[in-house]
Amino acid sequence: MDNPAIKQTLAQSSQLAGEPTVVAADVCVHYGSTVALAPSSLAVPAGQSVSLVGPNGSGKSTLLLVLAGLLRPTSGTVSRRDGTRVSFVAQHQSQHRWMPLSVREVLRMGRYGERGLLGRMRAADRTAIESAAERMDVTGLVRKPFGDLSGGQRQRVLVAQALAAQPDLLLLDEPITGLDLGSQQRILDLIADESASGTSVVLSTHHLGEARHTDRVLLLAGCVMADGRPDDVLRPPLLAEAFGNRMIRTNDGAVVIDDHGHVDHEHGGGVDASDLIPQHRHDHVHHDHSGQDHVSPER
Repeated sequence: MDNPAIKQTLAQSSQLAGEPTVVAADVCVHYGSTVALAPSSLAVPAGQSVSLVGPNGSGKSTLLLVLAGLLRPTSGTVSRRDGTRVSFVAQHQSQHRWMPLSVREVLRMGRYGERGLLGRMRAADRTAIESAAERMDVTGLVRKPFGDLSGGQRQRVLVAQALAAQPDLLLLDEPITGLDLGSQQRILDLIADESASGTSVVLSTHHLGEARHTDRVLLLAGCVMADGRPDDVLRPPLLAEAFGNRMIRTNDGAVVIDDHGHVDHEHGGGVDASDLIPQHRHDHVHHDHSGQDHVSPER
């Protein structure tokens, strides 16, 4: 990591312990003349959970795709620790009914990074799949068609698929938006458990309560506006600057975010079979887009 921008990013992060899992240095993304993400930097160590908070169009999903290696930045660099396994759970999905898949088949896709599309599953693969299914409470669903599940069940299956890959870097785009409370809690517990076990977890969210459960928050508004502990970043002045009139203060001093245009996983759409193929990577140092949201109080 001899890149000066990377060195500066590392020097600015006081929470790093050893070599980071992923480093993004001065990453910028343009879609034609549109700037989706202005130059932004971050470094995520092993065992840290990071929330990306910001309004629609602030660059959260773009940054996740860049970290996953699925989108090449217009400028800047992304590097990962040697051998890093990456799992990414996207937010938007739809399903082609002509390509039905069982839950079991979706879960097996989590091991494609190890075995390939046609590779034979081994005992270790089956153990990883069974463990992930149990953790997300979807073991009883394995014989069901994936497209017949509720939104919360589908999301838990997709997270279990990501876990089956045994990632070092877990990336989640709006993982609890629109889900039932049980599924929300299951996923929040999983995020805490994964980071405690040494996995680097980065998630995007509009839920301030969810963000407060992570170790670190990046506030985005086209670029990274603030980066630090939740109590230092999720403060009304900073939130007002990022969200503007979408931030509402209640009589008791709480803050809610009223952001529109999100997919409701419980009540809309299905999942495109092509989107189910997991994006898992085994990278040596590697250089290289989003319903009324649930209203979340600031705690």
